[in-house]
Amino acid sequence: MDCAENMRMNRRDLLRVASGVAAGAVWARGGWADGLPAITRPRATSGDSAVEPDWAERLTVTVGPKDADLVGDTEKPIQAALDYVARLGTGTVHVLPGTYRMRNSLFLRANVRLLGSGQETVLIKQPSIETTLAEDSDWYDQEVTLVDADGFDVGDGVVLRTENVHHGGLDVLRRTLVARTGNRFKLDRALRENFWTLKAPTISTLFPMLTAEETDDLAVESLVLDGNRSHNGHIDGNYAGAIWFQDCSRIVLRGLTMRNYNGDGASWQVCHDVLVEDCHSHDNADLGLHPGSGSQRPIIRRNVLERNDIGLFFCWGVKYGLAEENVVRDNASYGISIGHRDNENVIRGNEVCRNGRAGVVFRPERGKGFAAWGNLLEANRIVDNGADDGVGIDIQGTTESVVLERNEVRETRGPASRVGVRLGPESRDVRMVDNQIDGFARPVEDLRTE
Repeated sequence: MDCAENMRMNRRDLLRVASGVAAGAVWARGGWADGLPAITRPRATSGDSAVEPDWAERLTVTVGPKDADLVGDTEKPIQAALDYVARLGTGTVHVLPGTYRMRNSLFLRANVRLLGSGQETVLIKQPSIETTLAEDSDWYDQEVTLVDADGFDVGDGVVLRTENVHHGGLDVLRRTLVARTGNRFKLDRALRENFWTLKAPTISTLFPMLTAEETDDLAVESLVLDGNRSHNGHIDGNYAGAIWFQDCSRIVLRGLTMRNYNGDGASWQVCHDVLVEDCHSHDNADLGLHPGSGSQRPIIRRNVLERNDIGLFFCWGVKYGLAEENVVRDNASYGISIGHRDNENVIRGNEVCRNGRAGVVFRPERGKGFAAWGNLLEANRIVDNGADDGVGIDIQGTTESVVLERNEVRETRGPASRVGVRLGPESRDVRMVDNQIDGFARPVEDLRTE
């Protein structure tokens, strides 16, 4: 298929870049266009970020509870190491085995790899607290006064939430407390929104555990993020998650566990060329993985996404993505959800089993022009999804130009009222090629009128 072939071609440079970041080098060597001379002796040259020698040793700073360059068991020494390495241009922060208790985010830095020690490196979020504001703060203010400041400390990451006084929507801001006198706290940045007591604004010690904004060339590997869900308030994945990025490019997430976060496991908004592989996102309140609005060319490979609300959620305008060889199981609602202008993605070779409502859903959205088109589902194994009225693949709304090819869609619990593939009444141009659909009351339910 054209979109699949284009994706394979467009991935070449990305894979070289992603591999280089994970190894500590931001850009990979070679790969020049036809007609240019080969680079036989690369050198470090001022201002040249495209070519870098393959150095035998690179800067590594260790952090740990003991016997490390920086000693401690909170986020503060890890952040200090990230900032130190970033000042020198590139390198690795290696977090040694231990449990690290977090009162604020780790703010990742460009060209710096954060490397844990596998399952022995656990970052855990401290329990959250919440109170309301005691005094009005205007959009230009850089301080807030709390009704009850017990448990809030300087250095804490916080989220402020209020109903907007003008349009009634929700305003959500992330800030850090940097100074205090009694119940008054200075923030690291001005509010830029009005937080007036007539709308009962709240402040909570909630934050993404790993985060970056407007930062490129990031890598995180081999550690556990525990959101301590039962002791933390809920926050939407558009604002936070165990991992949360905004307006970033060229990110590698490899060998991570994101668990028990009262929100999303990993969410990235308007972020391009994100590679997530060999990760385990489980028991989060909302989405296991959330490629967010406008994100181009995500690669999501060999991950296990289980016991979230939705396993893999394509948000608005996610294009040219590849999700392959993932295990997506036992999620409360859907295994894979795709919808609003999520176009020309390939979902291939995944195991999608025992999800609460459907294995794969194409969301209805707002009508023609908003629903997904041009997507390929190929060689997936979609088994035992939904209750008695569950659906293996549910194509809703004005979804169009979908190819379902060589998928195994199976029901082993008995047919009941279950449907293998449902084609909604407004869906168009759904091509089904060599699929195996077995065990359903209706293998294919075609509701289209034309």
